[in-house]
Amino acid sequence: MPTKHPRPDSAPDAEATAEKPRRATKAPAAKRESRTGTRTKSAAASSSSDATAEPRDEEDDGARADGRDEEPTEVVAEVVDEREAAALDEPEDEIGGDVDGDDDERPRRASVVSGASGDDDSKEHALSRFDPMQAYLREVQRHPLLTPEQEHDLAMRYWRQGDVRSAHTLVTANLRLVVKIAYEYRRAYKNIMDLVQEGNVGLMQAVKKYDPTRGVKLSSYAAWWIRAYILRYILNNWRMVKLGTTQAQRKLFFNLNKEKQKLLAMGIDPTAKLIAERLNVEEKEVQDMDVRLGSSETSLDAPVGDSDGKSTARVDLMAAGGDLADVQLAEAELQNTLRGKLDTFRQTLKGKDLEIFDLRLAAQDEPLTLQELGDRFGVSRERVRQLEARLVGRLRTHLKKELDEASQQ
Repeated sequence: MPTKHPRPDSAPDAEATAEKPRRATKAPAAKRESRTGTRTKSAAASSSSDATAEPRDEEDDGARADGRDEEPTEVVAEVVDEREAAALDEPEDEIGGDVDGDDDERPRRASVVSGASGDDDSKEHALSRFDPMQAYLREVQRHPLLTPEQEHDLAMRYWRQGDVRSAHTLVTANLRLVVKIAYEYRRAYKNIMDLVQEGNVGLMQAVKKYDPTRGVKLSSYAAWWIRAYILRYILNNWRMVKLGTTQAQRKLFFNLNKEKQKLLAMGIDPTAKLIAERLNVEEKEVQDMDVRLGSSETSLDAPVGDSDGKSTARVDLMAAGGDLADVQLAEAELQNTLRGKLDTFRQTLKGKDLEIFDLRLAAQDEPLTLQELGDRFGVSRERVRQLEARLVGRLRTHLKKELDEASQQ
């Protein structure tokens, strides 16, 4: 059948109809050119096949080249979102070939969109805070709890065979207990994670020492080990200088303030003597611990004042720990005098008395025993003891006489 061609005067109406959706969509010129080029190629192919059937008007060909011969429904279909239009155009580009400018426009827009989404993700990650304690709790909850029968079987297996897998299961199943006990001391120490780590060490020690044949639950037995390790960590890290090293000091560190509060609540003055009696410690230890807890740490190298334009450290103003210089001088003089008197006494000795004096009483190295001296002299050790006692008496008399004369002078 012959093809009906639109009248020339209908071209303005089609042009107006086609112009209206193009204004509404505001699509890029490159996309319109891409569609126009694709449709122009298809129109050229159809015109070459129908050239023998019937010639076409110049106005009709011009209208097809401008894309104005499209039906209104096809033109209205172009009123779509810009991103949907880009997705719809991709198959046409593959069929119709690359169009100049279209490939450059699309990646640029895609990069902008991806960059905007990346910025949003980075902002979300930047605003979120990572809590290590919450992450640890989520990790702990992954390990299931054990029934009493399972716990007993695993404990017996580790106790009898030394199965490490059973011990690992017992430890991981009781990690919640460590967190619970650590939270009881969160006011005593700032970092709760350090307390949890020390409690885990105590839990492993409890599993190692646990005896399932005694009929005690592992959680009840492990609680004491966990608290012991946490308390020891708090005591050792409360300050840079350790406050308690003995059992009495540790007792005072944890109970001194509590006893004070109890006595004040009863209307009693909390004296050091009364607290020492209640805690079964010495009064001096109570006084020392009270001073330690009531004062802060101070650096010995910190400057405390200026003297002649120079800063003076605290350690320079502290008293020396040893004896005074005059006391040290007096002791040195006494030692020299005593040494001289011993040399004088030695000159009066001879025979066995001289050997006993040199090898036992005034020996520089380790003195010989009575048996060794008896074997040396060929006598019994009792005879050597008698000779030594007589020599010591003579030495005492000599020194008393000489020192009295020296004091009188």
